[in-house]
Formats: sequence, structure tokens, C-alpha cells
Amino acid sequence: MDAWSSAQPVSRTRTAEFMAAVYRWMAFGLALTGIVAYAVSISPGIQGAFLKVQDGHLVGVTGLFWVVGIAELALVWLFVPALDRVSTAAGVAMFLGYCALSGVTFSIYLLTYTGASIASTLFITGGAFFGLSLYGTLTKRDLSGMRSFLMIGLIGIILAGVVNIFLRSNAMEFVISCCGVLVFAGLTAYDTQKIRAMGEQGDEKHALLGALSLYLDFINLFLFLLRFMGRRRA
Repeated sequence: MDAWSSAQPVSRTRTAEFMAAVYRWMAFGLALTGIVAYAVSISPGIQGAFLKVQDGHLVGVTGLFWVVGIAELALVWLFVPALDRVSTAAGVAMFLGYCALSGVTFSIYLLTYTGASIASTLFITGGAFFGLSLYGTLTKRDLSGMRSFLMIGLIGIILAGVVNIFLRSNAMEFVISCCGVLVFAGLTAYDTQKIRAMGEQGDEKHALLGALSLYLDFINLFLFLLRFMGRRRA
């Protein structure tokens, strides 16, 4: 047996361990987001700090909610450049802190849509994410060529979303939602392949970075699907 053939099982094992760490941190992040969102949605004391609710219906948000939203955006943008300079423990704290902040902003969906529609959308998102991530893992096709197309699509979605804040067009919202599902479906497969390629050299910090990428793919895929499938509370 030559050195290359003996090294292959070690390489595969290391990659598998790295991907397991990525999915483990992603699962922790999603669970934390869900717990925080649920706590905000059912606790009048916590809810009152962030949301304005009358007779069980969401009617607005407080100034503190916007502070949390800005902090959430700042943290996700700072996460990548800061990760190389901080300890692993600090990186974990940043990742979990972002997921907790996301839970606060995510709570508005629990008050806007019915629990049944959220649960069904979550189930479908999980199945779609599993299939797309599996494809990104097993395919022999190089998906790096998709990156430019997906980034252009993502920028287009953001700009169209900003424009539609003023237009309030249902037709445009439908198109944005369709494009959003396609873009984040593609990003899920692309990011999985890219993260897996880091497996041989990746450490715990890289696992956190991979977990954040897949966490964002999952959350955004869920939210765009929720626009199609979600039933608003009466």
C-alpha cells in the first residue's frame, strides 16, 4: 500500500469530522434562534421590550427591536474578519450571540403566521436543505461557477426588496420570493461543497464559519418559502 492510498481514509475521516462539527454548530444555532424567538413571542415581559402587541396581534416594534436588528447585521458582517483574530471561545460566543439576536427579530414571524404553517414550512425547508446539502456533498460537478450568478441574484433580491418597501407590489413580492428560493437553494449546494473542501485543513473556527454560512442559507430559504406557504393569523 502506497502513502497516498493510506492517507485517503485519514483524509476522509478528517473531512467527515469537520462536516459533523459544521452541522452540529449549525443545529445549535438554529435551536438557539428558535428558543429565543419562542420565548419572546410568549412572554409578555420580554415581548413588551421588543414588540408592540394588541389583542394577540403584532402592531409594531419598539426602538430596542431596531437596535437588536442593527446589532445583528453588524455582528454578521464583523464575524468573518474578526474570527481570525479572536480565540475559538470568542468565535463561539459571537456565533451564538448572532443566533440569539436573530431569535429576537425572528419572533415577529411567530406572531404573524400560524403555528401550523410555520411547522409545515420548517419541515419542508429541512427536507429541501438536506437534499441540496447532500447534492453539494456528493456531486462531482464543480459548483464554483455558480458563485457569480448567485451573488448577482442575491444583490438583485436585496435591491428589489428595498424598492418594494415603497411600491408594496404583491406581484413583485411574489417574484422576489421565487428568486429568493432559487438563489438560496443554489447557495446551499454551493456552500456545502465549498465548506467540505476546507475539511482537511479546517479547524473549529472554520467549522463555525461554515455553520454560519449554512445557518444563513437555511434561515433565508425558510423565510422565502414561508411567504408562499405561510398562513397569516386572523
